[in-house]
Amino acid sequence: MQGNGHIEAVIFDWAGTTVDQGCMAPIAAFIEVFRRRGITVSAAAARGPMGIHKRAHIERLAALPEVAAAWHARHGRLPTAADVDAMFADFVPLQLSVLRDHAEPVVGCVEAVAALRARGLRIGSTTGFTRAMMDVLAPEARRRGFAPDVIVAADEVPRARPFPDMCLRNVVELGVSSASACVKVDDTVVGIEEGLRAGMWTVGVVMTGNEVGCTLAELEAMRPEARARLRAEGTAHLRAAGAHVVVDGIAELPRVIAEIEAGAGRSRAA
Repeated sequence: MQGNGHIEAVIFDWAGTTVDQGCMAPIAAFIEVFRRRGITVSAAAARGPMGIHKRAHIERLAALPEVAAAWHARHGRLPTAADVDAMFADFVPLQLSVLRDHAEPVVGCVEAVAALRARGLRIGSTTGFTRAMMDVLAPEARRRGFAPDVIVAADEVPRARPFPDMCLRNVVELGVSSASACVKVDDTVVGIEEGLRAGMWTVGVVMTGNEVGCTLAELEAMRPEARARLRAEGTAHLRAAGAHVVVDGIAELPRVIAEIEAGAGRSRAA
């Protein structure tokens, strides 16, 4: 990783990273649009492409071998682009209807962002949601204490994740000196890839996000060994994607930023 070690901005993901612990809001909607066509998609399968543009997410689900086979058995043909468009059209109002109920910041989010701002950092964000969805989610999150300086939605750039376009637009709109002065924080593999392609430091978030896929209540009710297994598996996935650091949640981020700056400074001095 190149750069002078001074961090100027943090660019967050939304669901599963800053709000909506477990990344719950999209799951039921993805499952429902397929159910309406007589196709069962499991929650685990629905989580697979999380982080990309929601239409592309539906397209990926439709291409899964088990989903394509079930579609062919039910409809006598494989799903088409028109089917994906129709499902996305159904998905949008379903998603819009539940976003306000999933706008609660994850534990430690509000305090972590305040600490980062106190260090002089700018706060950006990217998301797999569209602008229409963010127009519902962002005001509710702001009311509850999370309000980044910049929001770039998946339909506002030529290429959404895993491409770097949303991150690079944040660089421009935040007015920072370079991409290497930014830290991308995300709970999905594709979001880590987005940050890496942009030339940013990347921090993976495991316990609040899509890798674990549990609400806080579900985690608290879980046996310690089960939590440990989910943490280990999620951490391995995010590290394999290239995350420079993996944390349980963004409450740890002020410490991580300080360590990134200190470590980069030592490397430069060496």
